[in-house]
Amino acid sequence: MEPSNDVALDIIVTNVVSVFRTRCHLNLRTIGLEGTNVIYKPEVGKVLMKLRKPRITASIWSSGKIICTGATSEEEAKLGARRLARCLQKMGFKVRFSDFKVVNVLAVCSMPFQIRLIEFTKNNRPIASYEPELHPAASYRIKNLRSTVQVFSTGNITVTGPNVQSVASAVEEIYPLLFECRKTLS
Repeated sequence: MEPSNDVALDIIVTNVVSVFRTRCHLNLRTIGLEGTNVIYKPEVGKVLMKLRKPRITASIWSSGKIICTGATSEEEAKLGARRLARCLQKMGFKVRFSDFKVVNVLAVCSMPFQIRLIEFTKNNRPIASYEPELHPAASYRIKNLRSTVQVFSTGNITVTGPNVQSVASAVEEIYPLLFECRKTLS
């Protein structure tokens, strides 16, 4: 049996991490006092700000660097980052939205079969590693895509990569390797 090319796998993006700069110094105490949905953490030197739509959480540093997490697409991440910049502008800061970059994408995908992890790791030894005493998944690194795939015996995989395209490419690359190590129904 060969891996068929017409199998449609649903890749669900669960988290997009992005970063941008405001190109101005931010007074965290002012943001903590005047902002809505904020948590001021002076011991760490940052403010956490949450937006409801799109649902993102931002870590704001006084240098003007802001890291946004929780978006489910690259477009949603950019929209949330721009909305965050607008909130800071309304507080009186001279914010200029710049250097926006998606730095990490986390996605999950479910294979239509279960996987024999030990066989998968043996077949792909230098790239794949499986330590069942430490973690229930086998880890498979794809250097050229800068992606990491966590493969579980149930057939679920978790893919981490720098953007959505590399995550999709990683799933396409690993599918034939997983198919040859699938558990047969008996």
